[in-house]
Amino acid sequence: MLTAHKIKVFQSLDKKKFRQKYNLFLVEGNKIIQELKHSSYKIQEIFSIQPEYLSFPETETHPITERELKKISFLQTPKDSVAVVELPSPEMLEQQKIQIILDGIQDPGNLGTIIRLADWFGIEQVICSQDTVDVYNPKVIQSTKGSFARINVVYTDLTEYLAKTDAVNIGTDMVGENIYHFDFPEKFNLILGNEGNGMRPEVEKLVSQNITIPRFGQKQSTESLNVSMATGIILGQIFSKI
Repeated sequence: MLTAHKIKVFQSLDKKKFRQKYNLFLVEGNKIIQELKHSSYKIQEIFSIQPEYLSFPETETHPITERELKKISFLQTPKDSVAVVELPSPEMLEQQKIQIILDGIQDPGNLGTIIRLADWFGIEQVICSQDTVDVYNPKVIQSTKGSFARINVVYTDLTEYLAKTDAVNIGTDMVGENIYHFDFPEKFNLILGNEGNGMRPEVEKLVSQNITIPRFGQKQSTESLNVSMATGIILGQIFSKI
């Protein structure tokens, strides 16, 4: 049942400190909720205006009204259901052949899109700096379109991790080797920096090689690419050679 207390708790889950306090986050929309079926995520309960479209035998699904849905949804146009999910305790996987490393990414949409790209290209792990936006931010979850359920996202001290890794650290910058001419090593970390400042100096010191996406427009006036857009272009080039 959707009590006033639960509504208050759920509304607070847009903030990281309350997600950590209650050990919960929300997943919205039947399509994304269905993605949790084959994952390790534990759904505590589901609230839905269309409970007949969800089949989770071990999870209680509560029917609610559209008005009640609006009270617990973070979307401007609420979908059909909200799942209350327990926060996991992800562990670092062993070094993968290709890993995405995020240094200070702040925009939830960028993180969500990068996770979705990782899923598309079969990259199993995304490693984030401690100040990268939280993967369980509602906007991140929504923009992954369910891919968060298949990608291992972990937060760690990047300088410590990159100093110890046995993979080649490849940085992305406005100045670097042309990605269309670059021979990517067999095992590497692809590092993407903050939207406005790029990689921080202490991370850049641990980079073996910087790569860049060349501009082809005649006016050459575009200042930079969105970080998630750049990620898609780079991954497309990497996998075109595999």
